[in-house]
Amino acid sequence: MRKLFLAGAFALLGAVSVSAQASGYPKLGFHVGLLTGDAADVYSFNAGADVAYLWNMGSGFDLGLTSGYSHYFVKSDYSDYVDGAGVIPIAATAKYTVAPNFFLGADLGYALDTAKDSDGGFYYQPKVGYESGNTEFYLAYKGISNNGSIGSVNVGVAFKLGQ
Repeated sequence: MRKLFLAGAFALLGAVSVSAQASGYPKLGFHVGLLTGDAADVYSFNAGADVAYLWNMGSGFDLGLTSGYSHYFVKSDYSDYVDGAGVIPIAATAKYTVAPNFFLGADLGYALDTAKDSDGGFYYQPKVGYESGNTEFYLAYKGISNNGSIGSVNVGVAFKLGQ
């Protein structure tokens, strides 16, 4: 599954880089979130950093690739039994400007679990945000699904670099 997803990600990168204009930009972001569902019983919150590269496809629509790292911090009641969890998403990302300074976005892909002998899962993150200059503020739901799911409601900030 991982090899298939990575092959798809490289194919998407090739297609986007061939069809996109030279108007791309990198982003660096940070997020923090509260866990939802059964995961909230064991983990208290998550925090992480994200990197992305997006290309303007026209009419307020940007498309690109994203990755990063999110760490899920275990509650002290469970720290003797469970370690914190870490995930590295590899995903396509999209952003659509719906009104001046407001956008909708989504990340879709695969999240690699950093624990030894652990599987990752389908990664999704819908977002709504506000953009001010080269800074974006957003609210998102981050989910990872694989024979069960882990989810969190996140707030984040991202900085467009080189613009």
